[in-house]
Amino acid sequence: MRVDFDPEAVGPNDFYRLLTAVVVPRPIAWVSTISKDHSVPNLAPHSFFTVASTQPPIVQFTSVGRKDSLRNAEETGEFVVNFCSEPLFEQVNATGTDFPSDVGEFEAVGIEQEPSLRVKPPRVAASPVALECRLHSTLCLGDSTVVFGRVVHAVLSEDVVVDGHPDIELLRPLSRLGRNEWGTMGEIKEIARIPYAVWQQNGS
Repeated sequence: MRVDFDPEAVGPNDFYRLLTAVVVPRPIAWVSTISKDHSVPNLAPHSFFTVASTQPPIVQFTSVGRKDSLRNAEETGEFVVNFCSEPLFEQVNATGTDFPSDVGEFEAVGIEQEPSLRVKPPRVAASPVALECRLHSTLCLGDSTVVFGRVVHAVLSEDVVVDGHPDIELLRPLSRLGRNEWGTMGEIKEIARIPYAVWQQNGS
């Protein structure tokens, strides 16, 4: 037996909750931006986040509604994606509070910032990875806006790099699940992709 859900019949709010419960786990873009006059640094988590292109390197996050992150990115043309790691769990969650636009989350939550190298918005000092981005484009879809940013600089803490590569066990990523649920790394499995020539040779 299966349970059917019609988006039109269920309604947008309930179907949103369904989508966020089954499209899991979702990586989190902890997006830092700065106001147009450079007076208020903003920081907010966005769990609709992924890589959009590798050449050129472009990442994307979705703003559901017109959030400060979206407005600032549009007005300044810049933002930073800070990595959300397990030790930062409570701080990441706290920056999801609906602070007024004139209140900076860095100061309100007590998060140390550091200057970025290529863009104006600051980075989260405690985050092990930061992707500095310049706005590539935006795409409006219904009540949401997809924000595309070209990565112009990436910085990693040497504490999470092993043999020149970021180590997943040291990164300890956070992810979003449904409701108020969050995910941590859990068990790691490795398996290599099988080239077609090998597939044929093995008769798989």
